[in-house]
Amino acid sequence: MIELRKKADEYFEQNNLSKYANSEMVFKSIFMTTLYIAPYILMVTGVVYSTPLILVCWILMGLGKAGVGMVLMHDANHGSYSKNTRVNNLLSNSLFILGGLPATWQNQHNTLHHRYTNIDGYDGDINPAPLLRFSPHRPLRKIHRYQYLYAWILYGLMTISWITAKDFKQLINYRKMGILESGKKSYNRLMIELVISKILYYAILLVIPLLILPTPWYLTLLFFFTMHFIAGVVLSTIFQTAHVMPDAAYPLPDKDGNIDHSWTVHQLLTTSDYAPNSKVLSWLSGGLNFQAVHHLFPHVCHVHYRKLAPIVKETTAKHGVPYHVQPAFFKAIRNHAKMLKLLGRGAA
Repeated sequence: MIELRKKADEYFEQNNLSKYANSEMVFKSIFMTTLYIAPYILMVTGVVYSTPLILVCWILMGLGKAGVGMVLMHDANHGSYSKNTRVNNLLSNSLFILGGLPATWQNQHNTLHHRYTNIDGYDGDINPAPLLRFSPHRPLRKIHRYQYLYAWILYGLMTISWITAKDFKQLINYRKMGILESGKKSYNRLMIELVISKILYYAILLVIPLLILPTPWYLTLLFFFTMHFIAGVVLSTIFQTAHVMPDAAYPLPDKDGNIDHSWTVHQLLTTSDYAPNSKVLSWLSGGLNFQAVHHLFPHVCHVHYRKLAPIVKETTAKHGVPYHVQPAFFKAIRNHAKMLKLLGRGAA
């Protein structure tokens, strides 16, 4: 990691670049936020009133919701959007408008997922609902045999889980684990924030549309669900194709909690990049197709990942360390489905 950091630092110094956000990043943030908020405004102000166009607005909001999460919230919560901590903290609160709580996200993602990637019992991303088996170390059920078919439906429920029970369960669990990162806020204050944020989210995103939109209440509920389903599928697919893959490792710590290799090697063994030549995918996904690069440089803004990837490739080749890269997004999806099938049949 020392060599990788040195080469990355040299890249930024030689090109006189900041490792934080640039104008492209700011534009993307505005674009995705507008994609999420503008359709809502158009609906509730009556500019858009026909049922087909209202459905289109909800669909765009689903894409915008996923975009805000990947492009804006993710970097801000890693502290990679700006060198100013206050700016990062402010932008990390964008998770509130998505229906989540920054404190629980930071613990699940920053603390557990990034430190214990693909380690059963620690990384919550590979310990989902019992209907899914993302690790060879998890209990095998008969229904898992078909998870490669139904997983995509469950992926669509991801943000529904966010806005209902998941944040509450995580906040309580992280308190028991003693890993609440928000040192300036007590558990009680975070719980109050959580309750208030959920009430406001439902009031703005669901109650107001139910009261104002000309569509029947059942269609409004269906369209609200559609927005979340789209966001859930997009976010889950982007993230899971980076870790639940045939070439990913699932190491187990020894009795003292140690693993057999360094943190840097661990990230490379458990994470995969995909579609490195797709500028469009990288732009839309917040650079998360360079997931391995992100895990190695979480405090670097994602707009720089494309340039850091060759450095990672060169350095890993030099030291004989695997650097997993899928050539295309749809190939990564196929391999993810293949892994789901293997895990569903008891593969180790």
